Amino acid sequence: MAGALFIWLADWQGRKRVIFIGCLGVIVGTIVVSTAKTIPVFTGGRFLLSFFGTFATTAAPLYFLEIAPPQYRGTIAGLYNTTWYMGSIIATFAVYGAHLHLAGIGDLDWRLPLWLQMLCPGITCIGIMFCPESPRWLVAKDRHDEARAIITKYHANGDGSHPIVHLEMREMTDSLRAHPMTNWRQFFDLRDLFRTRSRRYRMMLNIAFSWFGQFSGNNVISYYLPYLLKNVGVTNTNTILLLNAVYAITGWIAAIIGARLHDVVGRRKMFLISTAGMILCLSITAGTAAGYVETGSSQSSAASIAFIYIFGVTFAIAYTSMQPIYPGEVLTNDMRAKGMGIFQLTSGASGFVNTFAAPVALSNIGYWFYVFFVFFDAFEFAFIYFLFVETKGRTLEELDEVFATKDPRKASTKLVAVRRRTRVDGEGEERKELVAV
Repeated sequence: MAGALFIWLADWQGRKRVIFIGCLGVIVGTIVVSTAKTIPVFTGGRFLLSFFGTFATTAAPLYFLEIAPPQYRGTIAGLYNTTWYMGSIIATFAVYGAHLHLAGIGDLDWRLPLWLQMLCPGITCIGIMFCPESPRWLVAKDRHDEARAIITKYHANGDGSHPIVHLEMREMTDSLRAHPMTNWRQFFDLRDLFRTRSRRYRMMLNIAFSWFGQFSGNNVISYYLPYLLKNVGVTNTNTILLLNAVYAITGWIAAIIGARLHDVVGRRKMFLISTAGMILCLSITAGTAAGYVETGSSQSSAASIAFIYIFGVTFAIAYTSMQPIYPGEVLTNDMRAKGMGIFQLTSGASGFVNTFAAPVALSNIGYWFYVFFVFFDAFEFAFIYFLFVETKGRTLEELDEVFATKDPRKASTKLVAVRRRTRVDGEGEERKELVAV
């Protein structure tokens, strides 16, 4: 949460540089944690990991949102957050393998997984140097030629005369001229985020989805899966570690599929289908867990474990890829860095509640904790249905028209009739275009 207060650096120094600094800081934190001999040093290293990790994980969604073509934004930007599972798979299998083969050899069985925390940040530190900067940040810094070159290469296959190049450059220029990016002096002035009705609506969606993405029952299951497995009779340590690793693999596959489906089906439909599925899975999990607690039935135990995994897949297919993406999509260019700072603070607060309340709740009310999330997810479903805006297929600047309407949700889902026409330009060349009827 502390790292979120410095996300204004992404507007000042650029998205690439902040991602690099964040990943470099994680490497330093990994070294501190992995070599720590005392609890205070270990705790300090953990703070560095979280602090600099927030730099990278807040700037990265900004980068992907702003560089991806609008028709593939859900897929490209969404794939970013699915790599959370890649880290989880590395971590869980490292812990499983180390415990299986290195137990009893000093403290290597738990220090080795700690060292592996620098693997992915190290790759990112090197790789980000070969990536282009965000074209929207370049336009904000009056580096229009560089921005145009990036749009031409990555959005128009190198065709500088393609209409998409002119359209996107004009939209970005007009938007950033009207609302320049935040500088460090303005970052802590949050009044701009709530100045108009449309901005308040955007921030409502940002904060709501930030909370929903962490508080739908998913974090309780992913963080406390070993504890949940013990509650339904699985007590062997190696079996628990292996099941934890399998949970990450199934979630990753579902999240990758979901990232593509967001550009095909749409954000709203995906969220609604997933949330309905989570309600069903948690209801069955609660019932089967209760059956095991009351009767000791092995069938109830197996069914409970199965639906914990089905819940993970159901959540991952819609929510995982969009967790840091949808909150950024719904914001204007000048709001995005500040708003993503709010996103991180909201997610951090939700994670704080999960971390400290979940163990107490699981110990005291057991399977009734699933029931709590059944009702909370039902609230989420209604909130999404009545208020969430569809962002599929639009450029970030085109969403301004949606939020300017009296009912942004309805405007975003309204079908528009179009017809195709052929226009002859001044040089006698024919150009085909779609026109709203």
